[in-house]
Amino acid sequence: MKNKVKARVMDNGKIRRTLVRIATEIAERNRDLKNLVLVGIKTRGIYLVRRIADILKQNEGVEIPVITLDITPYRDDLKTRDKKKVIDKNEIKARLDDRDVLLIDDVLFTGRTIRAAMEAIFDLGRPKTIQLAVLIDRGHRELPIRPGYIGRLLPTSRRERVEVRLKEIDGVDEVLITEPQVKLNNK
Repeated sequence: MKNKVKARVMDNGKIRRTLVRIATEIAERNRDLKNLVLVGIKTRGIYLVRRIADILKQNEGVEIPVITLDITPYRDDLKTRDKKKVIDKNEIKARLDDRDVLLIDDVLFTGRTIRAAMEAIFDLGRPKTIQLAVLIDRGHRELPIRPGYIGRLLPTSRRERVEVRLKEIDGVDEVLITEPQVKLNNK
């Protein structure tokens, strides 16, 4: 059953402007962009990180290394406790030791995805710093995680969902607030 759309809070133009603003803030706060590594968290963070890297290249003239990260083996909600944590270090093109790492994801909710991403990062190296950028911060944190770069603060209820749709995989750029539809019993 599909979720009921309550509100469309961002469209293509708003997402684009938000990413330009985030990229500008990243450039302002990171004086040595050549020491920066951008890490996109699978799935939608991968596309956001590529867009931000492109904006930084256009605006600052610096090509910043981009890494994509699948945090599935590091999730704390998997049923199998003995699941081996494996990341192919050969896939990582940029060294992380003593680098400024910027994690990028679409929605920040409880903080557990970011905790898993940081654990994965530490398995790959010892960064100088780790920063966090998110398109949407919806609150409801369960862990003490706070982003340095926020596209939009979007307070929601726990029942609501925030759906980020990106043209690379969804065919459209938009952010929606949805809610599960109530199924009525017909007797």
